[in-house]
Amino acid sequence: MRHCSVQVRGLLTRDELDRYNALIDVGHFLESQTRYDLVYTVQKEIDILILPAIERLKEKSRQRDRDTEAYLAAKNDKSEASRDDRFDDDDEDDV
Repeated sequence: MRHCSVQVRGLLTRDELDRYNALIDVGHFLESQTRYDLVYTVQKEIDILILPAIERLKEKSRQRDRDTEAYLAAKNDKSEASRDDRFDDDDEDDV
């Protein structure tokens, strides 16, 4: 049986996690009985079960990218504004 990543497991709901753990237990039992034909079916169920958590992980990553982009844009705007203020101050001294 293949486990999903810790990040994905962390984003499973309580019901999904309970079902995931039960399917893993069934899969390990079937492996011990060398019933690999049935293990394949259980693994497919696990793969389907974790899809929503994978999508939640992807959305977290996209949100982090958007937040980083907004932060960098704000920082750049602030930097440009302070640079413009310095140039404006220099012009006033020449008058």
